[in-house]
Amino acid sequence: MRSGSLRQALVAGILALAALMACSNPRPPVGRWEGVYEDASLIVAVRLEIAPGGEVRVSAPNAITDEVPPVSSGERSQLRARLLEGLASSWPHVGPLPLEFDGKAFHKKGGVAPQLEWDAKAKAMTMIFYSGNRASVRVPLNPVPDFTENS
Repeated sequence: MRSGSLRQALVAGILALAALMACSNPRPPVGRWEGVYEDASLIVAVRLEIAPGGEVRVSAPNAITDEVPPVSSGERSQLRARLLEGLASSWPHVGPLPLEFDGKAFHKKGGVAPQLEWDAKAKAMTMIFYSGNRASVRVPLNPVPDFTENS
């Protein structure tokens, strides 16, 4: 084999390997995130952990507050505090959720609707909250080194 042919074969091999690596399963980001979403009719508290092996644990206790008459600001504050306390106390019992990661979104196995979205450039995680006939809500999550008692 001539050196030119050998060089071409080597370049072709490297390109093929790069193409295979690009098609391989992307690794999910590892870390912990927390966040709270609140609007006039909904409060959602979220805790998310993705382990180095890709195991995902997530909990999102919520309260729908679209009552008539509306919930007072004091009651909303108490409700939010109860959700955060419940999230912290129930966290040790939250099991893994089987999700597939495509490099940007996490989906239930075989599912279409995204459960979590990862923006690698911004290093931003978002949880998509679905509840009955309400429109889905995107909950931005903040990275945390460790979970706090009341968040």
